[in-house]
Amino acid sequence: MNAKSGWHRLLVAGLLMTVTSTGCFQTTISGQTLPSAYYLDDDVQYFPKGPEQKLSNQIRALERYKAQRQADAEGLNDNSGN
Repeated sequence: MNAKSGWHRLLVAGLLMTVTSTGCFQTTISGQTLPSAYYLDDDVQYFPKGPEQKLSNQIRALERYKAQRQADAEGLNDNSGN
């Protein structure tokens, strides 16, 4: 039994060392996938180029609104003469 017991202990110790030495890149806690503890050290690989102004959609909407108002005002002036 001694030789068999020693072999099992060695196997368990080897498996335990293997499990504890491998890093875990992500963890799942309560259904949430969380990043590794080293995510702040990772290099940023890609940032897509965005618009120069942060409010570009609002600016476009205001320009369309002004153009529509101007077109409506010109339409009213043209129809008033007939």
